[in-house]
Amino acid sequence: MNSSFLRFSSITKKIWMAFLGLFLMIFLVVHLGINLCLLRSDGGAWFTAAAHFMGTNYIVKVFEIGLFAGFIIHIMLGIILQVQNWMARPVRYMVSNKTYTPFLSKYMIYTGGIVLIFLIIHFINFYFIKMGWVSNVHTSAEGEPNFYVIAQELFAQPVYSILYILFFIVLGFHLNQAFQAAWQTLGVNHPQYNTCIQRFGTFYAIIVPLGFIIVPVYFLLIR
Repeated sequence: MNSSFLRFSSITKKIWMAFLGLFLMIFLVVHLGINLCLLRSDGGAWFTAAAHFMGTNYIVKVFEIGLFAGFIIHIMLGIILQVQNWMARPVRYMVSNKTYTPFLSKYMIYTGGIVLIFLIIHFINFYFIKMGWVSNVHTSAEGEPNFYVIAQELFAQPVYSILYILFFIVLGFHLNQAFQAAWQTLGVNHPQYNTCIQRFGTFYAIIVPLGFIIVPVYFLLIR
């Protein structure tokens, strides 16, 4: 009875993790759209308008709560499932497992950890400033944080931009494997669909991180 409950609990964790992961991947597309506004030659008008909307709209504020909850739960489930997996196999098998395991799936916990470090840095540089938890010297005429100037200054720093680029390369590897694993967890595992899912996951894992990477490259080399 207890063993059956644990198996069900593990499956439930994986399903929740899959749903939350797909939700966060949708959010990344929205976030990318806002970031690309930095590339417009309008003095930051579009980006500032988007930042103002995101910071003042009550629906967005409620969405942010769900978003942060999604991040936290997704991360916690990933850690719990990995620890459970390690505890289930405390000693390496004498004979290697012949079952094919994608190379990147073995390192999901590590790429996820690197992404978590980036998220903390990102929150300190932007979200914590918006909440007033971190002091900020750049404000707009309305007294709000001027995130356009803040972003410009950050991306103009070679060390920050290079780390930003490296983090998104790692995120791309994480997303490629996570997308496929999520659909398999949700039961979409059929020869008719697997190739399509794999190709779309790879396309997403290349295009979305590349879109984010374009921004620091622009400020470093073109601006």
